[in-house]
Amino acid sequence: MSMAGNLRKVTGLDKVGGLRNMARLGRRRRRVDLSHPARSPLGSSVVNCVTYRDGVRVPEPGTLVDAVTRVRKNRADFVWLGLHEPTDQEFAGIAELFDLHPLAVEDAVEAHQRPKLERYGETLFAVFKTVCYVEHEELTATSEVVNTGEIMVFVGEDFVITVRHGRHGSLGPLREELESRPQQLAKGPAAVLHAIADHVVDDYLSVTDSVQADIDQVESDVFSENGSRTDPGRIYQLKRELLELKRAVVPLGRPVEDLATRPIRVVDPEIQAYFRDVLDHLMRAKEQTAAFDELLNSILQAHLAQVTVAQNEDMRKITAWAAVIAVPTMVCGVYGMNFDYMPELHWRFGYPLVIGVITAACVVLYRGFRRNGWL
Repeated sequence: MSMAGNLRKVTGLDKVGGLRNMARLGRRRRRVDLSHPARSPLGSSVVNCVTYRDGVRVPEPGTLVDAVTRVRKNRADFVWLGLHEPTDQEFAGIAELFDLHPLAVEDAVEAHQRPKLERYGETLFAVFKTVCYVEHEELTATSEVVNTGEIMVFVGEDFVITVRHGRHGSLGPLREELESRPQQLAKGPAAVLHAIADHVVDDYLSVTDSVQADIDQVESDVFSENGSRTDPGRIYQLKRELLELKRAVVPLGRPVEDLATRPIRVVDPEIQAYFRDVLDHLMRAKEQTAAFDELLNSILQAHLAQVTVAQNEDMRKITAWAAVIAVPTMVCGVYGMNFDYMPELHWRFGYPLVIGVITAACVVLYRGFRRNGWL
């Protein structure tokens, strides 16, 4: 019986089909890449389960329990088990087999956790928030810019368990890249943890570059000739999406710093040097997100100032035209009174004279307001 089949038995996933179908499917696709929101071809949360010896993938006959027993006898071996959004029932057998702490298991199943690093006995539990940039033709007040997911990693001396939540952040390409570098993979489970952390942080930098383009576009629109007409909802939406990115980047600083500096039993000192490089990249992403936040605040304040200036200009124009219109209104109001004895009321040239005075006064006011920039 194959390891994948026995893994289903251990996790209680025995409703997927016959062993022949599993074996035939395994021969067709030896490496499973869930780059889109699918479960494993076995119809469960199990994405992949591989044993590595000295950094090289090795086929191991027998059950998953047998494989774990072998790797615990041979310190050069370890098991990498990948899961995608497992349920409590699916994860129960795995948790018992690897003696995982109930609190860590609960966090791995429920998701929606803050990036963190915790130690439960001999097991290290790390939570990473993954991010991806959502492509869009034009930024609107409802555009989704940043999409987030999660990767939980259990690291022991002879095993790595990755639990992925979300529709992106597939570890299939990362697994293949590591397998192409057996000298790095031979450093044990800590090498897998470093590769995942490096992969996640590199995605942060990629997303920040894409968000930079959106911010540049908004900035150009705000400071354009008709910047006051820019929809402020675009700026608020970008700030909300940037907040999602900050929730992933900022809390991860302390866990990565611990991995890079503090002595941890399951992390070889040689691997810690690689974590220091990840920490440098993470600090760069953190600084960029902080700068983006300040820049968006400045853009929003500049936009509000532009709107205020535009409103003041409109009010000045309205006031100037009201002053011009007030002259004929006042004169016509005076001569509209029903008095019998009024100057020039019965004079032949009275009407043309009044019209001329009104016109001259309006022209003088118009030229004065125009010269002062009110019209």
